[in-house]
Amino acid sequence: MTKELIIAVLLFVLGLVLLIKGGDWFVDGASGIAKRLHVPELIIGATVVSIGTTLPEVMVSATSAAKGASAMSYGNAIGSIICNTALILAISIAIRPAEADRKSLLMPVIFFFAAAAFYVICAYVFGYFYRWMGIVLLAVFVGYMALSAVQAKKEAKLLSPEDAEKQEVAEPAPEEKPAKKPLIKDGLFKDLLLLIVGAALIALGANLLVNNGITIAQIIGIPQSVIALTFIALGTSLPELVTAITSLVKGHGQLSLGNIIGANLFNLVLVCGVSITIAPFAVPAEAMFLGMNRSLVIDIPVMLASMLILTVPALIKNKLYRWQGVCLLAIYAGFIAIQFAF
Repeated sequence: MTKELIIAVLLFVLGLVLLIKGGDWFVDGASGIAKRLHVPELIIGATVVSIGTTLPEVMVSATSAAKGASAMSYGNAIGSIICNTALILAISIAIRPAEADRKSLLMPVIFFFAAAAFYVICAYVFGYFYRWMGIVLLAVFVGYMALSAVQAKKEAKLLSPEDAEKQEVAEPAPEEKPAKKPLIKDGLFKDLLLLIVGAALIALGANLLVNNGITIAQIIGIPQSVIALTFIALGTSLPELVTAITSLVKGHGQLSLGNIIGANLFNLVLVCGVSITIAPFAVPAEAMFLGMNRSLVIDIPVMLASMLILTVPALIKNKLYRWQGVCLLAIYAGFIAIQFAF
């Protein structure tokens, strides 16, 4: 028993190290690509980075669906969105409020609430997630990525006035052109490599941290309900947490904001879309709150309220405020308290 605990602790620490280093490389690669391609960090965060940090949720949901437990993805997706918004990003905002680029933020926000509206209709009107609904969600994901690619291409063409002036004034000699291209390609390749390796380390680190965290909790004697509400619920959101902290430390607030909003969108359209398409399921009704389905009266409303509190002020004022972070943290505390009390 002692040997098992020691091994679990060592693997837990290894997972933490991999998460931290992976997050560091991931942010470096993403911000490097944004600079080289002249694409706003928020767009990179809402697409490439978000897919990488949502990989744990996708893997968990796909595996659950394949094993006939698709309903697990329902709680996984909703819980991850609430955790991402009301805990992870809320901490970042409370510590260091950042600017918000309305132009880059608008599209992922519109897509999120459009997908959320469709999700709400499926849950409240039908009470069941049919396969065609999963296909619709996946189609929304494909549409979002396609439009993001078009937007990124447009942004890449818009060079700064300084860059344009440099190109007009100092046109490189013919012999210098071949020397510059490899440097740009090598730099871009390095950033892509950092992004891919970072994502792999994040996924592996999260897996080690969650699995061995559960093992440690079981050996020590922590109740299963506590394990589910802490290690498992927060575990799949660890990549977003690490990326947010790393982005905050490195001063890339836009990357963190884009990552969280993009990850929230992908939780609805990609995570749920995959699991519903693999194995349709009914809205879970095991947990109740005052005689009503807790998922419908607590979970989904909290998810929508959290995203509204986060995005509306950002879209109106082009800025995130400390009060938003404090408010979201209070909501998360109340949400967790209800999970334990009922």
